[in-house]
Amino acid sequence: MPLSRISAAQQAPERPVRRRSRRGLGTAVLALGLAAGIGVSRWIPSLNGVGAAWTSFLPWTAVLIVLLGAIAAIRRAWWGLSVVLVAAMVWSGVFVPQFIPTAVPTGAPDLTVATQNIGATNTDPTAAAQALAATGAGILAVQEIVGSAGDATAVLDAGYGYHARVSTVGLWAQWPVADPQPLELGLSWARAFRAVVHHPSGDIAVYAVHLPSVRPGDTAARDQAVSQLAALVAADPAGRVLVMGDLNTAGTDPVMTALTARLSDSRQTVRGGFGFTWPDAFPATRPDHVLGRGVTVLSDQVLAAGGSDHRAVLVGLDLPG
Repeated sequence: MPLSRISAAQQAPERPVRRRSRRGLGTAVLALGLAAGIGVSRWIPSLNGVGAAWTSFLPWTAVLIVLLGAIAAIRRAWWGLSVVLVAAMVWSGVFVPQFIPTAVPTGAPDLTVATQNIGATNTDPTAAAQALAATGAGILAVQEIVGSAGDATAVLDAGYGYHARVSTVGLWAQWPVADPQPLELGLSWARAFRAVVHHPSGDIAVYAVHLPSVRPGDTAARDQAVSQLAALVAADPAGRVLVMGDLNTAGTDPVMTALTARLSDSRQTVRGGFGFTWPDAFPATRPDHVLGRGVTVLSDQVLAAGGSDHRAVLVGLDLPG
């Protein structure tokens, strides 16, 4: 056999190897991009909604990592699979601690609070109100109270002796509620307010809020509202402060840092999972929050939606003396 033919035959087996290397390179690049997007997520701006969407649903990048890993394994792109494993390690470093419950003091909480967006399109808001009242929470914050929710507010009025309401946001408590101050937070109308609940253990400044929605290409109003709310909380002289409501901001959204730098997020404090609340049918993110200062979070539970597209959040608090 001529020497030229022998050389060609010897080189032929290398071609599939090069093809597999190219396939592995594509998988590796995608996995590397995922790892970077997860690792630097706290610095990703809203980017007209694109960045906000990425960071709001960031935990779900685990699905993309699994898919990339499966593709790399099926195609035997081992080099690409190794980079997928690196992305999985980055994801684990960021999110696995959220699944490990923190040690909290035992015993009954001094105060339980609950919040829910009962839904403007909810065909039976009374059911949501009844479920909230049944929790026995001492303070309730409710959002999207519209004309059809009249019976719902009647249910809450019957179960609680004190309440305050501004526009579509309401606050119900077992103790006197004083000095409700409407807050526009960048909107042309108030959809939030601050009130003082005179709890037996001491006054609590409560911000009942429903921040602007996030829409494709439009996060400016939400971002401005978070910034203004954070400034108000920072300047609030009250020793105990609660922010309760639909913030339209996930805990993984960097915008949220303006608030969590000053207040403890109930779910991030107790951990034990992500505690997603929206949408009800398949919760994929958590825009509903209870944030506090001067209180100790003991528990955080996500409850049934009662016909709303948001599930309710019930939080147990200790009130240090």
